[in-house]
Amino acid sequence: MSMTPPDHLLGREFVRLNATPASKEEAIAQACQLLVAAGCVAPAFGESMLRREAVANTFLGHGVAIPHGLGEDKGLIQRDGIAVLQVPAGVEWNAGQRAHLVVAIAAQGDAHITILRRLTRLIQDDARLQALFSTADADAILHALASDGPRQEAPAAKDFSQAFEWVVDYPAGLHARPASAWVDVVRAHGVPIRVRHGQEMADARNLVSLLQLGLRRGDTVTVSAEGEGAEAALAALRAKITGLTAQEVADAAAAAAKQAAAPVRGWTPPGNPLTISGIAASPGLAIGRLHVLRGDALEIPDQPVALAQGGQLLHEALTNTRQQLVALADATARRLGAQDAQIFKAQAELLNDSDLITLSCQLMVEGHGPAFAWNEAVNRMAARLGALGNPVLAARAADLRDVGRRVLSWLDPSIASGSLTELPEAPCILVAQDLSPSDTAGLDINRVLGLAMIQGGPTAHSAILARTLGLPAIVAGGEALAQEALSGQLAIVDGQTGRLYLNPSPEDVASAENWAAGLRATREREEAERARPATTTDGVPIEVAANVNRPDQVPMALAEGAEGVGLMRTEFLFLESGATPSEDEQLAIYRGMIEALEDRPLIIRALDIGGDKQVAHLHLPREENPFLGVRGARLLLRRQDLLLPQLRAIYRAAGQGGNVSIMFPMVTSVAEIIRLREICEEVRAAVNGPALPIGIMIEVPAAAIQADSLAAHCDFFSIGTNDLTQYTLAIDRQNPELAAEADSLHPAVLRLIAQTVQGARAHGRWVGVCGGIAGDALGAALLAGLGVSELSMTPRDIPAVKAKLRGVAFSALKALAEQALEAASAAEVRALELP
Repeated sequence: MSMTPPDHLLGREFVRLNATPASKEEAIAQACQLLVAAGCVAPAFGESMLRREAVANTFLGHGVAIPHGLGEDKGLIQRDGIAVLQVPAGVEWNAGQRAHLVVAIAAQGDAHITILRRLTRLIQDDARLQALFSTADADAILHALASDGPRQEAPAAKDFSQAFEWVVDYPAGLHARPASAWVDVVRAHGVPIRVRHGQEMADARNLVSLLQLGLRRGDTVTVSAEGEGAEAALAALRAKITGLTAQEVADAAAAAAKQAAAPVRGWTPPGNPLTISGIAASPGLAIGRLHVLRGDALEIPDQPVALAQGGQLLHEALTNTRQQLVALADATARRLGAQDAQIFKAQAELLNDSDLITLSCQLMVEGHGPAFAWNEAVNRMAARLGALGNPVLAARAADLRDVGRRVLSWLDPSIASGSLTELPEAPCILVAQDLSPSDTAGLDINRVLGLAMIQGGPTAHSAILARTLGLPAIVAGGEALAQEALSGQLAIVDGQTGRLYLNPSPEDVASAENWAAGLRATREREEAERARPATTTDGVPIEVAANVNRPDQVPMALAEGAEGVGLMRTEFLFLESGATPSEDEQLAIYRGMIEALEDRPLIIRALDIGGDKQVAHLHLPREENPFLGVRGARLLLRRQDLLLPQLRAIYRAAGQGGNVSIMFPMVTSVAEIIRLREICEEVRAAVNGPALPIGIMIEVPAAAIQADSLAAHCDFFSIGTNDLTQYTLAIDRQNPELAAEADSLHPAVLRLIAQTVQGARAHGRWVGVCGGIAGDALGAALLAGLGVSELSMTPRDIPAVKAKLRGVAFSALKALAEQALEAASAAEVRALELP
């Protein structure tokens, strides 16, 4: 396959000679303007390029810089393009770095890989490079980017003259909190200090640089300094590094003790087996022998090739992997369903990440082979994602490593990447560092009884697939699991409590078998009766609905016993697309939902974007704290280009029949709902649509406290307990250190729910809940007792919740709720006995 760049990628209109920008920011703006003028990017792409500079150094070296946008802003790219800004006098890029050629990149995929490869000639031929800095001929620059140059040997990582070694002994490795303490010491002394791990080097003044080393317990690093004051600075840093160890160990022990002491609501072994506590990822109980996948780090030989050949190999590997993922998505859809197949479509999108491709090219420029460069780029980016403290991004790191391994197998088929082909004949419980989504999707459930992961998270794609497969699973078993688990050991994995029990006694095994049999019988009984309504023994009906995103998910929800859709998350129409869906495209989706439900209730939530849900192609401004910014109703009222087409599509769809309601997210004031209702009426009249019930989400304390005032202008409320908990307790629900404390059964949250119900009743309005606790047996019981009349949840939770509500009197639920409101903590609430 030819690697000649497409004509549209680089032409004379993309080159500006003799530019005189006063700063790096102005240089980026001028280069971006070339891309805008050529129709390659939206004007906001310039802001994305500047934000990239804040988190990464795009100075390639030798007077060449390659600014580009953030991966999350690919939606701003309309077509691929490369712009070159020549700055004869140079412009300071970073301290000590002066750029004379600014090569701005806009790429949705890997089409620009050729141009990046061509830049190597500029870097390695100093005489010609100097000529290009001042040439008056744009064709000279274009020609320089049209042929390959010699490969440059990679510089070795080099320590400063004074140094000490340290073996990382922090139980959680070098994470953000201790790393920030290192940075403070280094900056206070003002001496250059490097931290080296193998061939990876970090500037100790830079927090991100330190975190990207991905240091784990047991890693050896060399810390070195240079210049006047180096000895004192190293001594101070060493004291800080080692002084933090006791606190890190104590914190890890406290966290483990807290987790171990947490009440177990489920099976408890009668004996005293060794217990390893992780995080529950997929419910169920499995008994069997362990099979440990050691997951030794891959040894990637660094075999440099001609740069043209390296670029060709990477391009072909990316293409082949994309085709492989299409086939895998198709196979997964047939086996597990279309929803789980989306995982591999999302993985394919990772291969279009311009940062990943750029970093691979930079490493090849430095003299590394394509396989080594690709693997190193994947590991660096995955480590960066995993260090950000966001469980969603940490799950994406696992996806990145998975898809990176696939590309690697095309680059060098001789590299052993580990497999599941050597499982024991007898069914086993699989223990692994982590399990990739593709490995999980391909598991033979006749040979694998359950999963125990040393790393991972409950929101990772592998955990989602384990739930689909019905495999009990725990994640984040940590160091204890890594050290204690041995192949051949008898074990019991409890995916409900997140515990793994090693070497259980015969009494433990017998008890677990009886418990598992009871679980199966209960589940079968619940599923057999899932179509029955959730009416309490004293005749109070509770409507149970499902949270879904697309029409193809409705049949499964109805099969599980859903009586309607209590929450259609329309933001996924925007999140799963590379462009804003048109009014007609939205109309088709809403009609599909209505028809699939066959006149059952459908509550469509208007676009809920902001906070942790960002969409690049909507061109939203960057906010320092997006959870407290322009999101939900605030965004809709400011962006009527988004609101009006959606409302028109909803009213047009409802005009053809159906039982439809509209719900607005993140409403905090009476003025907001009054204005939203006015807009709804204007749209309804314009399209001659039917009058539809209009409700709001109760997600902030302000809305719950003034529920009586809001109810005068609404037809119903739906409480989003996840956000309500976050805002009530002032805990970021994505913070892994605080996640256990962000409990929606906290009495403060329950009191706000009770206040919401009371305010709604003042105007005869009903209240539903579509947050996470609606699908929990205890949570559902408490909500019903507080007066919530509709519960909407994940479809798989429906049979158990309906069975629980059918088996108890409403009077008992009310008494339980009153006890919970008087409790002092979430732990006290969770200790209450279900009636």
